[in-house]
Amino acid sequence: MLAQIRRALLDLVFPPRCVSCRRPGAWFCPPCQAKIQRIPPPWCDRCGRPLQRDACPYCRQLPLQIDGLRAMAFFEDDFRRAIHAFKYLRRPELATPLGAMLNEYLCAHPLPADGIVPIPLHSERERRRGYNQSYLLAREIALFQNLPLWYNVIERTRATQPQVELDAPARRENVREAFAATEAVAGARVLLIDDVCTTGATMDACGMALKARGAKSVWGLALARGR
Repeated sequence: MLAQIRRALLDLVFPPRCVSCRRPGAWFCPPCQAKIQRIPPPWCDRCGRPLQRDACPYCRQLPLQIDGLRAMAFFEDDFRRAIHAFKYLRRPELATPLGAMLNEYLCAHPLPADGIVPIPLHSERERRRGYNQSYLLAREIALFQNLPLWYNVIERTRATQPQVELDAPARRENVREAFAATEAVAGARVLLIDDVCTTGATMDACGMALKARGAKSVWGLALARGR
């Protein structure tokens, strides 16, 4: 609460500027939001990548175990700058506009959910960053969708390398058995929330942990993915 009050006072003295174009008035202004390149259908039913042909070549090579994965837009240009600021430059306020955009996408493309679960950070990484950006996004979605936020049903059991440094097979190996879930998800339809997905390896590893504890279905939803 004190941190929120302090941030509000700072915003009065130093009004927010768009993290992409530096226009005053908002942390991520509507004109920059409007330029974001959404991922258009058709997309793969399982991994959510844009389909260029009948069968998805990515799912043939490294099929996902979760029920499906969707991402709102491509991770580039203005959107990349906004997510980078949200994740690395201590701008948790960006959860509000980014969460609203992700909710708009979810309303247009509904996914089954009894509860919302953020991808967990390792405790040491969360301590250094000061917050878990996926939790902040998931909280926004839970409020918009009037669904429970299940924050403690899954945890990261070991530290892993940053996925950005690895290729697809290495990403999957990097997060293998890196998560554990509780029995609270038995019979539930779970919607995982993350900021960025590339191969889907992290979402998949979390999904397998949740299904091992009896989750009925697990879908993943991210703000962005690479082309």
